Amino acid sequence: MQRNQLLDFAERYTAAWCSQDAASVSGFYCHQGSLRVNDDPAAVGRNAITRVAQSFMTAFPDLCVVFDDLRLQADQPEYHWTLSGSNTGPGGTGHRVRISGFERWRIGSDGLIASSQGHFDAAEYRRQLEQGV
Repeated sequence: MQRNQLLDFAERYTAAWCSQDAASVSGFYCHQGSLRVNDDPAAVGRNAITRVAQSFMTAFPDLCVVFDDLRLQADQPEYHWTLSGSNTGPGGTGHRVRISGFERWRIGSDGLIASSQGHFDAAEYRRQLEQGV
């Protein structure tokens, strides 16, 4: 995939995360694609990826993801993002969170994400959940 195609893909992926439609996020993945966040077990397949996306959308009803940058690292795209929202979903703390991170993508032959390795500062995320931004 060429850089301009990757940029368009990243813009549409960002919009899916902001849509409150978790299935629209998983639609960017191959049918057996995987999403791993930090050291959590990988979510494999679109149903599992939908559940991961839904967990964030439920926790943050006003979830907003901003596309910060797209970098190529060893021919693998790195999608850099900033997530913000208020943790007002069921059982939420009510605090506002703003955290940045990135996903390292492997794009499949179908032009969709075959695997995504997501990274963000989990300790800072937990601190913000408890204390706010």
